[in-house]
Amino acid sequence: MRLFLALWPDAAVRQHLAGARSAWSWPAQAVPVPPERLHLTLHYLGELGEVETASLRARLPGLPEPFLLEFGRAALWPQGIAVLEPLVVPPGLAALHVALAHALAELGLRTDDRPFRPHVTLARHAQGTPLPAEGPRWTWPVNGYALVHSVRGPPLRYDVLQHVSR
Repeated sequence: MRLFLALWPDAAVRQHLAGARSAWSWPAQAVPVPPERLHLTLHYLGELGEVETASLRARLPGLPEPFLLEFGRAALWPQGIAVLEPLVVPPGLAALHVALAHALAELGLRTDDRPFRPHVTLARHAQGTPLPAEGPRWTWPVNGYALVHSVRGPPLRYDVLQHVSR
């Protein structure tokens, strides 16, 4: 199974994200992310077998502490990836990212060596998209995270295998 760990939005947060996505003027080639797939990736795990997945599920750490994630910056990354970025990385998010990295390392699973750049992808192939004059300002109260299975399509879909909270 192709897996990742993510902040998974509840209905209210998903509505904010979908609203932010709808506020952009997308060019014809842009592919907006469907509302049910909007999330913030913490760690991409890649393909794991059943035994590895079961071991991971049994050893996922709880959320170190609930935190607030304040959004307010829209950005267009290379290759036309349109994202929302938090204004700052709160200590709770940094602590969660590190705790998960340690848990993954203990299981012998690799993590990305690149610096953590938290974001929610709103669209792909969005080259030339004008950025909104102001990013949406709102706060995501984070009380947990999820282990998610990326199921190849078509259509691609994400199935939450496990929610983890405090």
